[in-house]
Amino acid sequence: MEKTAPNHESQPLTSKKGDCKEGDDCAENGHLLKSTKPTLRLAENMHKAQPNQGDKGATGHISNGYSLAQSPSPGDGVEAPVGVPCAAIMTTTTASPTCRVEVRQHPRELDERETWSKKMDFLLSVIGYAVDLGNVWRFPYICYQNGGGAFLIPYTLMAIFGGIPLFYMELALGQYHRNGCISVWRKICPIFKGIGYAICIIAFYIASYYNTIMAWALYYLISSFTEELPWTSCTNPWNTASCTNYFSNQTIAWTRNSTSPAEEFYTRHILQIHRANGLDDLGGISWQLTLCLLLIFTVVYFSIWKGVKTSGKVVWVTATFPYAVLFILLIRGATLPGAWRGVLYYLKPQWHKLLATEVWVDAAAQIFFSLGPGFGVLLAFASYNKFHNNCYQDALVTSAVNCMTSFMSGFVIFTVLGYMAEMRHEEVSEVAKDAGPSLLFITYAEAIANMPASTFFAIIFFLMLITLGLDSTFAGLEGVITAVLDEFPHIWGKRRELFVLCFIVVCFMGALSTLTFGGAYVVKLFEEYATGPALLAVVFLESIAVAWFYGVAQFCSDVKEMVGFSPGWYWRVCWVAISPLFLLFIIISFMSSPMELRLFDYTYPYWTTVMGYGIGASSFICVPAYMVYRLAATPGTLKERILKSITPETTTEIPLGDIRMNAV
Repeated sequence: MEKTAPNHESQPLTSKKGDCKEGDDCAENGHLLKSTKPTLRLAENMHKAQPNQGDKGATGHISNGYSLAQSPSPGDGVEAPVGVPCAAIMTTTTASPTCRVEVRQHPRELDERETWSKKMDFLLSVIGYAVDLGNVWRFPYICYQNGGGAFLIPYTLMAIFGGIPLFYMELALGQYHRNGCISVWRKICPIFKGIGYAICIIAFYIASYYNTIMAWALYYLISSFTEELPWTSCTNPWNTASCTNYFSNQTIAWTRNSTSPAEEFYTRHILQIHRANGLDDLGGISWQLTLCLLLIFTVVYFSIWKGVKTSGKVVWVTATFPYAVLFILLIRGATLPGAWRGVLYYLKPQWHKLLATEVWVDAAAQIFFSLGPGFGVLLAFASYNKFHNNCYQDALVTSAVNCMTSFMSGFVIFTVLGYMAEMRHEEVSEVAKDAGPSLLFITYAEAIANMPASTFFAIIFFLMLITLGLDSTFAGLEGVITAVLDEFPHIWGKRRELFVLCFIVVCFMGALSTLTFGGAYVVKLFEEYATGPALLAVVFLESIAVAWFYGVAQFCSDVKEMVGFSPGWYWRVCWVAISPLFLLFIIISFMSSPMELRLFDYTYPYWTTVMGYGIGASSFICVPAYMVYRLAATPGTLKERILKSITPETTTEIPLGDIRMNAV
């Protein structure tokens, strides 16, 4: 709303120092001063200020504790803080013709930051990131393993008090401070900057194995373009004498030594794991999977190389297509014989399991890794939002969509498992032994192969897996790209395309070990250790840094600046106590019971456990290493070093129409 300035405020500032009284505005040495209230400086300039057309006044709410900076006109190329008290700005329309703003510029912060073209681009990107392959294979398996319908109770509680508050916190941090996971710590608590570097290393590890799973799906997709799917018979060159095709011949009995055509297609043709002897002898590299992975990374590069303007358009396909396929597969699965057996097994409550600690641990881990706080992605995506976007609403909507997708995926999977049990004349529990990728690439692929119109269902199913994976890859890489570009703008600020190319090449090279004949063993090792305790510890420190060092009161004030209302006591209690305890609970549970890894008939030796913890430690070590470096590089006594290291270095720029505010 326009304001008309009173006449006395447009007069030249000629007050003398001796005339200044407490509480008055005075001119001293060319600066406008106000004794006790927050002010903005006006530096006198020899040139006359050019009045803006229409002399529009400032609009919107400006709270104390912020200094205003006039946005540059197209020809200025600089940012300038205007020295007028915040309260006076609300009614001032013109400045003295003898005064001009003081020039102050920061290299990247004051540049116009890229924003999402549409609100839906952001929402679909976040949903696409949160809803990934784990929603399809991990949640259904964890659910029936931990009490069926009874598992939904700890899962819901962990989501309400742990997952969603952390999800909301990261969205708000990214949107307010408008920086990636490295440089954002300069504005929160600089001594914790190592968290950002640790997140980037974890993201690299994930990119090195996660995309290989998509390469497997792409290989399946290419193999599906035939009249008869190749994993429906036992007459192929890769089949063994144990291959049993009970679908084609109902008189054949299924025994414990039997292997299905789908299992042999996956293990002996796609992975060729029989040509490796374990992690100490991975064998050669599969050229077919290498080409598939190269194609995956090529698609990824051209989807994210220009930033959120391009990736925001791609997700309209990659984030929505899986829901269409899930709905089709749900309808098809519900019409299969024996489907009701699978659904009953999926949802039948086993209340006694709620007394087991591991059920609550699995619920906490599932909701945490499903929503995905701590990967730097939410910070990066939210940093491209408009400042006054309602991130509170976004957090609730995307979290609800993610949880409902997991629940729906359970029906898609278990209707088919019931059908498989019916065909094998076995219990659902026997059919549902497969977990992880095997659930999709063996059990579900076998069921699809024996449906009418199997080629069509196979094509859309593996396309769905690829699009689910692509969304998460876009997000994971964008988290690192945004972090590096914000931290090193003088090097990569104008070279985004080149940096993205270099980073993807490095990720491809890092994935070569997963493309070997024993690559599945490497994928399992990275999946369990690279994103396990290390990531949980990083997010635990992040929550402590924000709630206890930056301060929950300051954080809530930041949220109020953006959305217009302050988070209530529920959110404050979660951020200060419940969410950190939630993370600490998972960390202690992980560390107290080291996992024994097993894949197919291979049991991981003890030295691989040591190597796994080494992989996790290689990322987390960035946190204490940076703390030591920070304290050593900061001058002063130990107390002064600590105080400087936990005090924000820079202010946060807050856009307000044509005005920018710096939080101080």
